[in-house]
Amino acid sequence: MERQGDGHGEQEVMSRKVAAVMRAAPAVVAVDETVLVAWELLERSGRRHLPVVRPDGRCAGLLDRADLAVTCAAPAVSLSRARVGDLLPGRGPALVHADQTVRHAADIMSYTRADALPVLDGDGQLVGMLTAVDIVAALAGRRVLDEPADAWTQVPPTVLPGLPPRRGYRGTAVP
Repeated sequence: MERQGDGHGEQEVMSRKVAAVMRAAPAVVAVDETVLVAWELLERSGRRHLPVVRPDGRCAGLLDRADLAVTCAAPAVSLSRARVGDLLPGRGPALVHADQTVRHAADIMSYTRADALPVLDGDGQLVGMLTAVDIVAALAGRRVLDEPADAWTQVPPTVLPGLPPRRGYRGTAVP
């Protein structure tokens, strides 16, 4: 596929601010929520990653669909007691600030082997997520935002009722 002069050269994209390329997180889960609720949020949002927030709205980490699926293979009795915070590593998450460059974020992703990073504002509040897909789309001259980043102004508590069922949902929420 041939590239046209659309102003989306590699250098231009890599020097953009993360805020211009990231997407707002459609759902977050509280650190003290159950693993089953986290799985349901991932299923209903259709995403691969789910930001985990503390009660004050600060990011505690990022859950990956594959890691959560492995955990959900445990007996249901133990899942009802398991909390999201138990799945997070002891170290803080790799993250990036909205005013940093995409190049900086790509360096962090490469170094930590992460395919997604929580994005924080200047006050340390979670404002979105940057994924490898977002960066590739920007390099290709496309925008993959599902919702405007500024529409997600405050981290809500666990979001469940407002999320629509996932497309193709067949009634199975746990793998």
